[in-house]
Amino acid sequence: MTSRAILPVPSTLAPDAGSTPTRPHNQGETHVSVLICGSMAYDTIMVFPGYFKNEILPDKVHILNVSFLVPQLRREFGGCAGNIAYNLHLLGGKALPMATVGKDFDMYAAWMGKTGVDPSMLMKIEDAYTAQAYITNDLDDNQITAFHPGAMSFSHQQDVPTKAGITLGTVSPDGRDGMLLHARQFAEAGIPFIFDPGQGLPMFGGDELKAFIDQATYVAVNDYEAEMIIARTGLTLKQIGERVEALIVTRGGKGSEIYAKGKLFEIPCAKAESLADPTGCGDAYRGGVLYGLSKGMDWETTGRIASLMGAIKIERLGPQNHRFTPEGFRERFKDEFHYDFG
Repeated sequence: MTSRAILPVPSTLAPDAGSTPTRPHNQGETHVSVLICGSMAYDTIMVFPGYFKNEILPDKVHILNVSFLVPQLRREFGGCAGNIAYNLHLLGGKALPMATVGKDFDMYAAWMGKTGVDPSMLMKIEDAYTAQAYITNDLDDNQITAFHPGAMSFSHQQDVPTKAGITLGTVSPDGRDGMLLHARQFAEAGIPFIFDPGQGLPMFGGDELKAFIDQATYVAVNDYEAEMIIARTGLTLKQIGERVEALIVTRGGKGSEIYAKGKLFEIPCAKAESLADPTGCGDAYRGGVLYGLSKGMDWETTGRIASLMGAIKIERLGPQNHRFTPEGFRERFKDEFHYDFG
């Protein structure tokens, strides 16, 4: 039988005494609790200072046996639930990541303590490892990735806490059974949620994707994922948009589009000071969307907050290394879009 335990919120994981949390909450302020169902993962990223095409012989792929010397290596805290929660917390939202993690999670837990993200909805699977991605890039930005799901495969052992005051949620990439279960539980409880299939999309057929769309309040995908959903369901973007309150499609440097209530809102791409690393930009964008939704903002402003979150993230390596103050974010938003959000 698999050993499991709900992670406590230990005092040793709280921010250092006397330090200022990354994003302090104003006393007396009411927050919408956002449950972010998805993965927590370690990303090990390596850089091969050459080109895969020069090392892999096309006529020998049936007996492939190659080794790459990777002098550059870094380990990042990642996973969609962790990344989205980090970004929502930076903005001041009440983020509750719900995920299954492994016996090696202590380092990540300590990081969450420093940033102030609430770990109370994480379940530790004692005889599994936390999900791990091993990514090797070459100088052409080609990528070879090995992914070990580990504890993520047990996500269906957690239930959406429908009586815990959750008022908004997401179903992001996770174990297949967990994604199906959590979408159904959100829908049955009448809790609005975003269906955010991401890298998990290939696990589902057309009928399952239609069921997700019909259960969801919102759908968020990138342009490639949008094409995959169209191909698998036979639905057009317009038809998908008619089944939900909003369909959000991100298009990288071309900005994003939000189909809501029969209207198309075209959201411009916010300017980035540098282009260091796109990893986690989609999760940063989703953190911005959740913040706007939790504050009851209109789609034009919600989309622009999300767009600026993506721009801030791309300026730093890794998905959880960007920082800002609430005041700094507001100032940058006003400089970028020429108005202040309420």
